[in-house]
Amino acid sequence: MDNYIILKPLSKENFDKRLVELETQVRDYLDAEGREGRALQWCKIFLSDAQNQYTQFIESELYQDILSVEASTIVEQAPADGSKIALLIKTSTEPAPYIFQSMRLTEGETRGTNSYLQTMMLFEKYARWLKEQHLRLDTHCVRTWIYVNDIDNNYAGAVKARNDIFRQHGLTIDTHFIASTGIGGASQIQSAQVAIDFLTYPRIEESDKTYLKALDHLNPTHEYGVAFERGTKLSLADKTVFYISGTASIDRHGHVIYLRDIGRQTKRLLENIGALLKDGGATMQDIRYFIVYLRDTSDYEQVEAFMQQNYPDIPHVIVRAKVCRPEWLVEMECIAQQ
Repeated sequence: MDNYIILKPLSKENFDKRLVELETQVRDYLDAEGREGRALQWCKIFLSDAQNQYTQFIESELYQDILSVEASTIVEQAPADGSKIALLIKTSTEPAPYIFQSMRLTEGETRGTNSYLQTMMLFEKYARWLKEQHLRLDTHCVRTWIYVNDIDNNYAGAVKARNDIFRQHGLTIDTHFIASTGIGGASQIQSAQVAIDFLTYPRIEESDKTYLKALDHLNPTHEYGVAFERGTKLSLADKTVFYISGTASIDRHGHVIYLRDIGRQTKRLLENIGALLKDGGATMQDIRYFIVYLRDTSDYEQVEAFMQQNYPDIPHVIVRAKVCRPEWLVEMECIAQQ
């Protein structure tokens, strides 16, 4: 059995004190999970200011003694409630059937480059690793997260690079793409325009995957020049997992709908997520967590109230992260499991 939880400090003190509080929360939670036979498997760390917080965080006892033991990723996407840091933690009774990799470029690698070249470098680094493991991008990569700094200006280069890489590896509109979130975010490297996380399942076959479409609600992504699946259903021996890509307020013609209306955009994107899950035989009740991306944190209270009212039992975290089209005020991704 897998469990997910969002943990955040309640303190409004400095970052150091918030880390101490969060460490106590994490230790208490993992102790309780251990008594149920579950152990830490993966963690996503959201920071409000990676330039000032990253070193402090990775040198903390929270990271050194606990979180660094298993796979993790660190991204600057500020928690919208002002908590400075938030954790999405996964625990499980079983060893991870996947390999999670958080790939970042160094200062030297980013020098003199742009978002296209940085995306190419990251995908090529991952492709080399796949080859060494006798794995394939089209079969074994199930999910990516592409974080683009200054997304309004740098997203086009990242999209073009991904399209080019996928063509090289035989991923086309006639085969399939990969579930993904392309979203605003930054790493600790000031000159990095792009960072990517990859999720690899070494033991799966293509027949284990079903690509979710919901064409009565959403159009195929290739119609507006991007290469990702809206969702992937992965059938494993002991469970079925649904990876829902970043989803926004869009109709079946690919148009952004409910411009400048955060409330209606939120409702529509969740309707779209429900349609994708239905396409794979799941429901909203199967969702294990949401990550909510806001363009403008002044919309936080309205979206938080909506989530609390409609999905009070599903963990969620709301962060500031611009979506790839300026007209989209909010985007969400999630995992569901049966």
